[in-house]
Amino acid sequence: MKIFYQSRFWALFLFSGICIVFSSCSDPIPEELPNILWLTSEDNSPLLGCYGDTFATTPNLDRLASEGFLYTHAYANAPVCAPARNTILTGVYACSNGNQHMRSYYPKSDVVKPYPVFLREAGYYCTNNSKTDYNVNNINPNEIWDDCSKTAHWKNRPNDQPFFAVFNTGISHESSIHRSIPNDELRHSPEDVFIPPHHPATPEMKHDWAQYYDKVEDMDAQIGKWLQELDDAGLAENTIVFYYGDHGGVLARSKRYVYETGTHVPFILRIPKKYKHLFPEKNTGSKIDRLVSFVDLVPTLLSIIGTPIPDYLQGHAFLGTQKTADPEYAYMFRGRMDERYDMCRAVRDQKFRYIRNYMPYRIYGQRLEFLFRAPSIRSWKAAFENGQCNEAQSAFWNTKPVEELYDTENDPWEINNLANDPNYSEVLARMRAANKEWVTRIKDTGFIPEAERVERAEGAAMFDIMRSGKINHDEIMEAAEIATLGKVENIEILKNYLKSDDGAIRYWGASGLLILGKDAASATDELKLATKDSSANVVNVAAEALYNLGEKGIAKEGLLAVLKNKNEFARCHALNVIDCIEENSPEIQEGVIDMIATAESKTRNKYDMRAAKWLIEKWELNPDDYKFDFAW
Repeated sequence: MKIFYQSRFWALFLFSGICIVFSSCSDPIPEELPNILWLTSEDNSPLLGCYGDTFATTPNLDRLASEGFLYTHAYANAPVCAPARNTILTGVYACSNGNQHMRSYYPKSDVVKPYPVFLREAGYYCTNNSKTDYNVNNINPNEIWDDCSKTAHWKNRPNDQPFFAVFNTGISHESSIHRSIPNDELRHSPEDVFIPPHHPATPEMKHDWAQYYDKVEDMDAQIGKWLQELDDAGLAENTIVFYYGDHGGVLARSKRYVYETGTHVPFILRIPKKYKHLFPEKNTGSKIDRLVSFVDLVPTLLSIIGTPIPDYLQGHAFLGTQKTADPEYAYMFRGRMDERYDMCRAVRDQKFRYIRNYMPYRIYGQRLEFLFRAPSIRSWKAAFENGQCNEAQSAFWNTKPVEELYDTENDPWEINNLANDPNYSEVLARMRAANKEWVTRIKDTGFIPEAERVERAEGAAMFDIMRSGKINHDEIMEAAEIATLGKVENIEILKNYLKSDDGAIRYWGASGLLILGKDAASATDELKLATKDSSANVVNVAAEALYNLGEKGIAKEGLLAVLKNKNEFARCHALNVIDCIEENSPEIQEGVIDMIATAESKTRNKYDMRAAKWLIEKWELNPDDYKFDFAW
């Protein structure tokens, strides 16, 4: 093994360009590959003492930050677990992989290699304890890890083998606030907790915030146990420790949303002095303001261990021999969240956040079964309906603007949208262009609606299909950009999109007319034809546009036809439309009930069934009569 490590050392040394990459020519470079301990927590924003939160109780992470490096601008590329973890695993944005929709289980391309495979090839013993949630259907965790289980541990490695070990805690997960702890049992007082300006200070909101801080404290204690275990084994001086949260959370408008609250994560590195050449700054305890995001993790791991970074990877190494210059932007995305469709993309630089909403006709606070288990969001909705919310708090229950722009330095809770402020027109144009450049460069699969892409893919990986020459991604992108601008002068262009041979372009044509609302009346005939389209997604959007134009009969015919479609995601989309237009006529109710009756499965993981169950409840019918199997 020593010969192996020496050969890797010399390869690393030569590959690095000698002293240029290293922090100092005087820093010795160890022969041994470092152990790497990767500690992750679920659903928590950087509400930690080391990030300046004086209400938080996080002594272990505060100490880790004092011994290492705290990244102030670290981001999850997706604000929810499975797409975020898909990006972490592959080093490719999940929306480029075709895996951006929550729990969608589409295949991974053979071109894209999970990072444990690289590490094992380099000689690491790799363990994962034990969260996977990779959002794909063709990865067997037992094949990519040496051990992936609740007993997986670096202690089980051969004595002379370096380890890469992941430990994940779900203590701070969203579900931790679904069941309320009595106020007198909380360690953090609901009366003392800070309530962000976008949240109303209802008793339930204050309680859930306080309970969440308790859970973050418990999470910190677990991190401390893992760090102590490393210390007790005498391995701290040979082990690089990564700690990060898997996305923001957990109260409403954080997890699932491409704001700071949903994507900004705690990220701390502790690097032993033995590997000082990897230090991002000279002194430990430093804060690093480089923009980093999850897509950067795979190239950074490869850079640390001296493995050349493949061209297909989409991130930037922020440590090691292949470290890049600081990037100008970090990028985020949102697709379907369980049973609810929405599509957003976001760009973050050091100061500003830009958000492009590709479905601006949807409210932020769409009813989502799991999200609405929290007492806090239910109280927020009730407060809004009772007229008890101010403008900032009411925005969550209204439709979205096409573009959002925030000065995050002066407006950290992202309340004041600057997109229409002429003083920021240059910033808006720059970041709008950055978003378009990014989604074009990575061949973002999200611009093909889900049911349509299922039919096109025929079981193949979308990453490959987008690079096969069979899809004109640039034309689809252009249609999406024009359609979502919501400009009446583009109505003829939108009509022409409905005549395209490409179903995705027709979808964006229909979407643009939906966004125009009453101003799309001159396109009524074209929309009526679109209710017979071969693409169910086009039918759904055209039906919604027609319904809003008063053409309710033909709109309902289109939706009823889609409810009989074999594609689960076509049906789920139609059910979203039925809910949003508040349609509950006898024929629509009968169509939904027939769909439920003929379903092969009625489990919670069938998102058309989740959407249908909500409609049954909304219509004040008895869900038990329909034999849903919704065990959680």
